[in-house]
Amino acid sequence: MSLTLKYRPLNFHDVVNQSHIIDIIQAQVNKNQVNNNYLFFWPRWTWKTTIARILSRAVNCLDPQPSWPCNQCVNCKTALEWKTLDLVEIDAASHTSVDNVRDEIIDKAPYPPASLKKKVYIIDEVHMLSKSAFNALLKIMEEPPSYLMFILATTEINKVPETIISRCQVFNFKKLTNSDIVWRLQYIADAENLK
Repeated sequence: MSLTLKYRPLNFHDVVNQSHIIDIIQAQVNKNQVNNNYLFFWPRWTWKTTIARILSRAVNCLDPQPSWPCNQCVNCKTALEWKTLDLVEIDAASHTSVDNVRDEIIDKAPYPPASLKKKVYIIDEVHMLSKSAFNALLKIMEEPPSYLMFILATTEINKVPETIISRCQVFNFKKLTNSDIVWRLQYIADAENLK
């Protein structure tokens, strides 16, 4: 297994330099007041998809605790192993058309989750969707059922329609500083017994 996968954060407290986002999301999860639609944006390599995955497990976790998610309960393990139809991650860069959105989301989203508490769609590089695909997505984002959650991630928020943005809680991620990167590299080197 690559070091990237081995040390990808599995919990909110493992994420570096995004506490302005983590604190808000964690409070929402703890109070059971999560939103249906989130939009994460800014530079590459700032944990957007990682936090989306952590959040998707946190809202489905069966063993609530301050660190969220537990990563040990059946729901967390099912999500970590991608063995559920209730957690869907889509790369919009390769699924840009309205047909892709209709097949992957619109036709399936109205059905309640099969095994988890919430059905979560993570759409990475969402700015790559076509105009017709955005329009199709907007219809379900306008009035989503309580069990449905969308987490959109983008590096180019200027290409996301205002109609989509206005229906999301938007989080602006920060670039990692040199000291953040050095700290994380030191952590991994220590864990791997490397000098």
